[in-house]
Amino acid sequence: MTRLRGTPSVLALMALLAGCTSPDADDPGPDAGPTTVAESVLEPCPEQPDEPTAGGDAVPALRFDCLGGGTLDLTRAPGVPTVVNLWGSWCPPCREELPLMQDLADAAGARVQVLGVISRDGEPQAESFAEDAAITFPSAFDGDGELMSELGLNALPYTFFLAADGTLAHTELGPIDSVAELQTLVAEHLGVQL
Repeated sequence: MTRLRGTPSVLALMALLAGCTSPDADDPGPDAGPTTVAESVLEPCPEQPDEPTAGGDAVPALRFDCLGGGTLDLTRAPGVPTVVNLWGSWCPPCREELPLMQDLADAAGARVQVLGVISRDGEPQAESFAEDAAITFPSAFDGDGELMSELGLNALPYTFFLAADGTLAHTELGPIDSVAELQTLVAEHLGVQL
């Protein structure tokens, strides 16, 4: 009998631990498809220079619409050092990390831009979470998880650091635990002291 009483707790723990694994891409759920959001709480993606990403290590050449307006084109250089965070409202570690990304965006001003890519999620769910968590930095929408697939990812969060010319300077798989850790990564990999 004791084993049977413990089983629901073990199952609940397993479900919690699996919370940051991507939902099934073939069956994202009835509300996961793109919808039209009247007015986003997220800022529009910034204009990008008309320069292709420099040679060397680069992220997959994809393009996404941003929920607040504009486009994130990963084939073009961002023009400023950039932190790109892949997140989803379904991912518990993302829910803890996103406010740190917002703090970084607020502290960095124009020296470093912070962009999100909402991955394998629905627009209403992402918007609702962003509003609840007071997230406003620009985020592109990748409802089908195309970027995750290109990167070979099944779990989030995932953050990459791009030099101004679009060269991939660093990738961070898994959650970042503090703004201080983010600032250290930005200084170390993008050369910007915040």
